[in-house]
Amino acid sequence: MHRLLGPPAVWASAVLVAGLLVTAWLAHREWRDVQQRTQALQQQLADRSVLNLQAPLQDAATMLRAMQTVFLSSGHLDQQHFAQYNDNLRIPELLPGHVATVFARRQADAADPRHVAYPYELAAPLHGNEFLVGFNIAEQKVNFMALQRARDTDTPVISAPFKFVQFDQAGTAALGVTVRLPVYSHGPIPATVAERRQREVGALAISLRLQPLVQQALQGQVLDQFRVRIRDTGDPLAQTFFDSGTAVAADAANLVRTLEFGGRRWELQMRPRHIAIYTGRLRTVIVAGVAISLLLSLLAWSLATTRRRALAMGQQMSARFRESESRFRALNELLPALVLLADGREGRIVYANQAARLRLGEIGGLPLAMLFADPRLRQRIGEPATVDGDSGGLEAMLVNPGGDGFWANVSIAHVEMEGEPHLLMVATDISEQRELTERLSYQASHDALTELCNRREFERRLEQALAERRNAPGSEPCALLYIDLDQFKLINDVSGHMAGDQLLAQLALTMRQQLRSGDVLARLGGDEFGLMAFHMDAEGASAFAERLRQCIEAQMFVWHEHTYTVSASIGVVVVDQGEPTLKDLLAWADTACYLAKENGRNRVHIYREDNETTRRQSEMEWANRLRLAMDQDRLLLDYQEIVPLEASLSGAPAIELLLRLRDEEGGIVLPGTFLSAAERYGLMPAIDRWVIRNALAHFSDLHPAGARLGTCAINLSGASIEDDGLADFILALIAQYAVPAHKLCFEITETVAVRNLLKVVHVIERLRQAGCLIALDDFGAGMSSFGYLKNLPADLIKIDGSFIRDLDTEPMSRTIVSAIAQIGHQRGLKVVAEWVSGGHMSATLRSLGVDYGQGFALHRPERVMFQRPDPEWRRAVGG
Repeated sequence: MHRLLGPPAVWASAVLVAGLLVTAWLAHREWRDVQQRTQALQQQLADRSVLNLQAPLQDAATMLRAMQTVFLSSGHLDQQHFAQYNDNLRIPELLPGHVATVFARRQADAADPRHVAYPYELAAPLHGNEFLVGFNIAEQKVNFMALQRARDTDTPVISAPFKFVQFDQAGTAALGVTVRLPVYSHGPIPATVAERRQREVGALAISLRLQPLVQQALQGQVLDQFRVRIRDTGDPLAQTFFDSGTAVAADAANLVRTLEFGGRRWELQMRPRHIAIYTGRLRTVIVAGVAISLLLSLLAWSLATTRRRALAMGQQMSARFRESESRFRALNELLPALVLLADGREGRIVYANQAARLRLGEIGGLPLAMLFADPRLRQRIGEPATVDGDSGGLEAMLVNPGGDGFWANVSIAHVEMEGEPHLLMVATDISEQRELTERLSYQASHDALTELCNRREFERRLEQALAERRNAPGSEPCALLYIDLDQFKLINDVSGHMAGDQLLAQLALTMRQQLRSGDVLARLGGDEFGLMAFHMDAEGASAFAERLRQCIEAQMFVWHEHTYTVSASIGVVVVDQGEPTLKDLLAWADTACYLAKENGRNRVHIYREDNETTRRQSEMEWANRLRLAMDQDRLLLDYQEIVPLEASLSGAPAIELLLRLRDEEGGIVLPGTFLSAAERYGLMPAIDRWVIRNALAHFSDLHPAGARLGTCAINLSGASIEDDGLADFILALIAQYAVPAHKLCFEITETVAVRNLLKVVHVIERLRQAGCLIALDDFGAGMSSFGYLKNLPADLIKIDGSFIRDLDTEPMSRTIVSAIAQIGHQRGLKVVAEWVSGGHMSATLRSLGVDYGQGFALHRPERVMFQRPDPEWRRAVGG
């Protein structure tokens, strides 16, 4: 009894109790967190369900608005063009549950001329909806009132749920709604109720089945975790038109949300299902906690008993009882630890217990030192007389005669048996424990996606390398490479983050193949990588970085039948003198990479302290300087003329406005220096509005032509396109300053248009309705196809300058320019070539069908007139 309650049992019991208490505390906290997370998730899902359900209704209204614009511009559509435009907008594909898109024309009622009729005239698809043609909406009082409300307010109106006659099945599966929008006669959108009634032509409508519409909008977590019921509160019967029909917990709370759209109000009732609370982590905490507590208890028992018992038995046998070798063997045969006895003079093994024989094989007669893989330990133990009196707690790799090894915790002591010196070794296998420790250490120091070092490990190795240089003056130079992928966000936006992750993994493998022995490559975060190259001077670092850049540029990445190429900007810092800190080194590398991007991307930049450009501020500093420059009115505008290449196109001059900045010392800074900072820190909408406001306020003072100026092109950034109030802002300024709308051309880059297609179309249509022109800038630079021109109502195409620059040397560039010009002319668009750098290019571009040219060879940018110093002031100061 005393031995059972001795120190080992007490320690093991204490560890077990402590572990169970910690497990109980963690389980309680996890249960509380699970409940809170579940409730928060349910609220978020409930809120999200309203937005998800509103989205297809809003898409239907947007598509109706686009079709309304066609009627405003053309005044008439036949069945063929109506169906074609319906297909171009991809209405059946984008709107789940789509039944028909129809147009009803307003006309006198043949039965009673005092009344009006609204018979359906056009339907798409026509197949299956033929019976709708000729059906009079005015015969249905509710639909007729909704149509009148839509006409007077020029807003989309949605009907109450009703049963579609196209479907025979009963129940809610045949229920649907109709979204309506009026159609007015050719001209600008009417602004008053009286004008709307006078110019009413008819009405457009999209019919949607509710069951697939709601099912697709709420699919996923909402329908998995809730029983959802939806009813129209404005319906006199308030019938439920959707019920997911899943079981719910008896005490489940009822989450109610309201969706208001098109004059109707839908009530969403969501009751969580009984499986909503995920307790997997809680069970894991409990099971893992109990298991760990038991293992720790057993480990405490083992550590407290095994080694002490083995060593004590050996020493007691030698010092006190001088027992025989046979009794020693009997006592140690059942021990789980490896127990070996070696001759104290020659070091050969004379006894191994059962655990040792099973783990190491037949090792009798072999030198004890041969079991150690480490040559230093082998040499030390090979001389028994030099072994310390008690070598305990030694971790070593043991190997059997066959060469298989494992890690063990080893203790060695001198003992005497029958008057002869011996070495007693007790070993415990710790291979699994060590493997787990190494795995955790690897995960803590490496990036899971690329298996490269992470930022923390990379900085640790940099610190170590810098410390070694400080301790060894005159060491060979080394280099730090900071690698930032160019335009990587575009791939994420177009193809998704899964494609981006796959590309990062491939690029990491490509870069790893370029490393030399001892080089350290790491992923620092996002699309940024760091590389430490040892024993490398400035010339070698520059060549190495250039090889790495070329390998990245040559990487072809294929994702879902799309092929992408990627480039990188690389900043290089060579450590060949001084004692820089880690912070200095990373800041210099970031600055060098920043300058590589600023100078055009896809290049290598070497950091040099005597280079004036390296003293430029970081992007954050540039953002602060931009805000201050805007407050102090230090933004400037230059204009560059857009020159016709054909004499027949000559007329009033056309210009594009270019942004500049006057720095604190009065120098002029080009936009490539600060626009990236403006984009990253959300300043582009404010800058774009500044340009638009000043351009319209001083329109007659932009160019020497004054009020005779033909068109003025203004660039719009992607962030501005996403601003819902941009169109209203522009139209208000046009009215305020009385600038003819047809003299304004707004340029939108192709990549922005593809990324925000629906918003771009909405903004373009509003501006074009007012009379403004739209140019698609940098066409061909992105990854879109000519197919986007079908749904982008532009007036001009501006070919990306990279094709014009290579026009004389690249036959493919000539082919692309010719193709863009031909397709643009087929769409009725004018085509402009950018970056015209040589006078001889005009004839070539003219032969390829390009209408206008823009570049230094045709006109160098000049300051707008209203920002030039006054001539009288210049004479007064002697200018």
